[in-house]
Amino acid sequence: MCGIVGYIGEEQAAPILLNGLQKLEYRGYDSAGVAVYNSTGLHVVKSKGRLSVLEGILEGGKSLPGTVGIGHTRWATHGAPSDVNSHPQVSDGGKFVVVHNGIIENYLELKNRLMGRGVEFASDTDTEVVAQLLEYYYTGDVLEAIQKVIARVEGSYALGILCADCPEKLFAVRKDSPLIIGVGQGENFIASDVPAILSYTRDIYRLKDREIAVLTRESIAFYNQELDPIQKEPERIQWDIDAAEKGGYEHFMMKEIYEQPEALRKTISPRIREGKIVLDDITLTREQIQNIRKVCIVACGTAYHVGVVAKYAFERLLKIPLEVDVASEFRYREPILDENTLVIIISQSGETADTLAALRMAKAKGCRILSIVNVVGSTIANESDDVLYTWAGPEIAVASTKAYSTQLAVIYMIVLYMADQLGSVSQEEMAQYMADLQRLPDLAAECLQDKETIQYFASQYFNAHDMYFIGRNVDYAASLEASLKLKEISYIHSEAYTAGELKHGPISLIEDGTLVIAIATYEKLFDKMMSNVREVKARGAVVLGITVQDKEEALKQETDFQFCVPKITDFMLPSLSILPLQLFAYYVASMKGCDIDKPRNLAKSVTVE
Repeated sequence: MCGIVGYIGEEQAAPILLNGLQKLEYRGYDSAGVAVYNSTGLHVVKSKGRLSVLEGILEGGKSLPGTVGIGHTRWATHGAPSDVNSHPQVSDGGKFVVVHNGIIENYLELKNRLMGRGVEFASDTDTEVVAQLLEYYYTGDVLEAIQKVIARVEGSYALGILCADCPEKLFAVRKDSPLIIGVGQGENFIASDVPAILSYTRDIYRLKDREIAVLTRESIAFYNQELDPIQKEPERIQWDIDAAEKGGYEHFMMKEIYEQPEALRKTISPRIREGKIVLDDITLTREQIQNIRKVCIVACGTAYHVGVVAKYAFERLLKIPLEVDVASEFRYREPILDENTLVIIISQSGETADTLAALRMAKAKGCRILSIVNVVGSTIANESDDVLYTWAGPEIAVASTKAYSTQLAVIYMIVLYMADQLGSVSQEEMAQYMADLQRLPDLAAECLQDKETIQYFASQYFNAHDMYFIGRNVDYAASLEASLKLKEISYIHSEAYTAGELKHGPISLIEDGTLVIAIATYEKLFDKMMSNVREVKARGAVVLGITVQDKEEALKQETDFQFCVPKITDFMLPSLSILPLQLFAYYVASMKGCDIDKPRNLAKSVTVE
């Protein structure tokens, strides 16, 4: 979602704010702005469009002096993108300036009440309500005003706040939307994500829900919602700033595609000891595993597609029924949950709003929660019974690649760990699965070596208006993710279908020249997939086939283009088949001239419902 940066120190704030916002551009935005306090008061500059527009207005920050400030990149939720609707938002009397990530759900009720009391609003945003409420409740104590505001607003928020009466302080508070506090020498920071401030500090605090931070140049104080002082432990960021830079690649997405073998190695290797899976410090016991009657996987987008792969692995190896739900639907279908249900939450950021809400509902029903996340200390991680980190490092491109790969790897390890605890597979099978799991990073690297084949194919079809992905079993699961990658960054309409469903409607969409990508790595259903390929070929389709290496000759007889991946345990195949299709999406988008790392209308972390 949107980006927040705040600074208080001895340096000029505006250049630091602009630099931090640059590091958060991957989150998606449509406008940007900053507010800086100096000897003449609070000054706000903001504009619709890319950050470069704002940088031009501010001459890189030189035209706006001051050593205290907040900045924001906005992704529109309330009110169309415009200069007026950009953040920061200012209270009617000019006393408070606010930047905000999230959604204030009862903003209209609050806005109408304030307008009835003579408060004038300038924007269509829900954020302005926060600024106006702060001034309305302010009687000289900013903390008390913040306390009253957070008691009345409903929804999600991460707030950076400046008050004209307190030029030596910067305030922050959060609920259901991430916000971190950076610790420097004679300077301190707030930000919605680590890359924004990693050039200046590695030491951070993570705010929890309804915690308030008060920053000065030399100190940081924390309070709960009752305004009682609280103590927090800082965290040291271990990954290097280079991990959040392009490192010679044209785009972050390509860099992250090629980081997948190493990311897989970091995810898998530490968790295999003496031929066994060791899952960190999870407290799930053998007895609890034996009592599991159902597993629910809850996730959004790419993480949901990981869940679809998991269903095939769990039910085959463990004989435990597994339901996969899109998080935004999970709560509203009234799922049947109890203490014998294991709920696996998958979220790259650990802050996804719909997924977090689903977690809380499941926990209230007595379910055990196991989360798979990338961000240490995130809200989802903190509220789970057990957490497994993917250790993928920062993922900057909006379209997920290495997060998907590492989430899949963690799923494989959970399945194998539980299968070992239950004794549900033979020793010979387990030995083969473990061998393939350990080979996975090297096989992934092998798949990425032949990028020229995919690049050439993309050059032939980047102007297509529609593309269709088909597959069966785990190949269908991979098709879902491949289709999403393409539409996310190239804006080409694409759909994924189970190949057996073609005759039930989708085949009517096939005409001369339609591109169909057939994933046929699952050998048990290879012949059936070839029948489906013949069906679309008979109606004029051009077909790219993806299969395993010993099926290449058979595939050549049925398809126009082929790409082969190494053989591996069948439920792990999506980890390999997705790689050429990530490259395909990348090259298609590149040839179309799309903004690959920051596709339109999308945000990296969706922290609103």
